[in-house]
This record gives sequence, structure tokens and C-alpha cells, in this order.
Amino acid sequence: MQIGKVPESVLKRSILNKITTRRDEVLVHPGVGEDCSVIQVAPDEVVVLSTDPITGTVHDIGRLAAVITSNDIASAGAETIGILASILLPDGTSEEELRTIMTQMEEICAAYHMEILGGHTEITQAVNQPVITVTGIGKLKRDKLVTTGGMKPGDELVMTKWAGTEGTAILACDREEFLKTRFSQEFIDDAKSFSKFLSVIEDAKIAMEVGVSAMHDVTEGGIFGALWEMASASGCGVQVELQSIPIRQETVEISNFFDINPYMLISSGSMLIATSHANELVAKLACADIPAAVIGRAVEGKDKVILSGGERRFLEPPKSDELYAALEKKTIG
Repeated sequence: MQIGKVPESVLKRSILNKITTRRDEVLVHPGVGEDCSVIQVAPDEVVVLSTDPITGTVHDIGRLAAVITSNDIASAGAETIGILASILLPDGTSEEELRTIMTQMEEICAAYHMEILGGHTEITQAVNQPVITVTGIGKLKRDKLVTTGGMKPGDELVMTKWAGTEGTAILACDREEFLKTRFSQEFIDDAKSFSKFLSVIEDAKIAMEVGVSAMHDVTEGGIFGALWEMASASGCGVQVELQSIPIRQETVEISNFFDINPYMLISSGSMLIATSHANELVAKLACADIPAAVIGRAVEGKDKVILSGGERRFLEPPKSDELYAALEKKTIG
């Protein structure tokens, strides 16, 4: 199998089909596109849990670990209470490097009023770079719960921020020397600054105030992957205008440089939202300085279609994220 998320067919066949034990208090079970599990703890309250590793980069890994998991919790409409972190470090890691990771993680937790609840830290020969796996724990009133699979035909699709945001920031940091052969330092630094846009907590909060059917933070597989996952989880199709998908010029140029598809590039910081109040939502997001656009709608049936210049393209199940293809390149051109 390729680097990145396992293919959907493998996920269903070798993971989801093997999970057969169920408990009554678990309201949301594992499924394609569902990033959170939900457990009822009181008649009107649920606990939301999600877990994610950071494996694609070591730059700002502490911040990324805290942000990415809190994004999953936010996509369910919940408030993150805290996180548990498992930190695996390669032999030779200094205490200063560990301290930096923890400082980064605590900065994010302080900004969003989350607590580091505990975890595990280990030096091991099993890894050749730091690997952090974070489990987030959130809370929510049951009647406010949002899932990836709640989209209905007729809902409009709103996308916040831009395609490929996280991937752009990672490549600007981890492949800076390659990029310097074509781009100015100012351009590269601008691309690095995309890392400040990776949280969707405020995006989700505003969306919940307006009213939504479903939310999904756009991560591995990019916006094309997120569209597929939300449609599959909801049992309906989508129709999206490619020209309506927001994307920054830095992402376009860096993607062209590495010969990758920016719409299949990891895009943490972007939220895909299904709602019947799309224009109101875009306006309220704009008031909070969060760019957003209506990119399409949910439709009857199973077809997942991208429209571009009169042409129709059918989406396929997400494959390995384009980030890994770019990181693996040893030469350019």
C-alpha cells in the first residue's frame, strides 16, 4: 500500500468490517469520512472523541498535533476539553527538542482553552522522526451534534479558506531549498505563513450559529477527498464548480512546481459545510475575517461531479495525498 491513509476499499474490508462489537451508549460508530466517535454520557449530553497522528512533517509538529485533532472535534460542533498525546521520538532526540514540542502544543491549548490531559512520551528506535498521536475529547449537547453524514440533497456546500493550505505551508518549510531554485524568499515565507490559518474552531462555531446539516474538516486527500467522504457518509451525490473552489496563488504555483494536484493536497484549515443557509453563512464568516465561498450543492443519487468549463469529471475515492508525492521527489524537472 502507498504512504498515507489506506484506500477506502481496504478501510472497509480490513478495518471497518472487523469492528462488530457495539455498545448502546455509542451514538456515532467508525465509518468512511467520520472523524469522531460520540458517546452519550447523560440524557442531553455527549462526549466527542477523535484521534490523529502527525507523520507528514516535523516542522511545528506540536502545534499541528493540537490543531488537527481539535479541528475534528469542532467539525462535530463540539467544544474541545483537552487532548491526550503519545509522543514517539527517535534515538538521539534532545531534551530541548522535546521541550519545544510541548511548548508549541501548550500554546495552541492556551489559545483555545484546552488542557493537555496526559499521554505518553518515549524514545524509540521504531521511528526515524518525531511522531505524535493526539486524542481529543470534547463535549456537546446531544441535540446540537453534527456528523459528516448529515448532508441532504438540496443542501449547498460552503468551503472556508483555501484548498491545499496545510500542504502549502508544509512544502514551503520542508522543501524550501527546492523552492528557492524558482521562487523568491518573500514568496516562500508567504507560503510558510499559511500555517497560521490551520484551525477551523471559529469556522465551526459560526457555522453552528447559522445552522448546518454536516461539517467535515478538509485534511488528507484535499477538497476532492473531503467531498467524496462527505457524500459517501451521507449517501448522496455532490455537484461542484471547480472555479468556485477558493485557492491561493502560492498553492497553485507550488503545486505546479512539484507537478501535483492542489485539490488533492492536505488542506487542514478549510472546513466543508453543508447548509441551507449558505449565503448567510458566507456573510457571517466574512464578518469574522474568515474567507468562504459556495462551491456547489448536494444532489440525489451517488454521482460526485466536478464541473469545469462545460466538462464533467467524476470524483474517485481518495488516494495517497499529493503531499507525499511532493515530499518524495529527489529532483525537480
